Amino acid sequence: MAQNTNARRSSIDGRTTRHSGYAVSQRIRKRIEEAFGWIKTVAGQEKTKLRGRDRVGWAFTFAAAAYNLVRLPKLIAAPE
Repeated sequence: MAQNTNARRSSIDGRTTRHSGYAVSQRIRKRIEEAFGWIKTVAGQEKTKLRGRDRVGWAFTFAAAAYNLVRLPKLIAAPE
């Protein structure tokens, strides 16, 4: 859960956010949410056109593989 840093009160207080693990968790969460956002918008998985758990699972796996292929050049070019 992310802390609300706007003018409203947040249910996540300083006891949680003061730890370094919370910041790491938020960075990883952003990376995961970007993948799901791409799959929903670009890969057209916001509303599936298939029926059945197997077919929907296959379509999601296919979309996730496509996302990985899109990311591959950037990952290869990463500085070492």
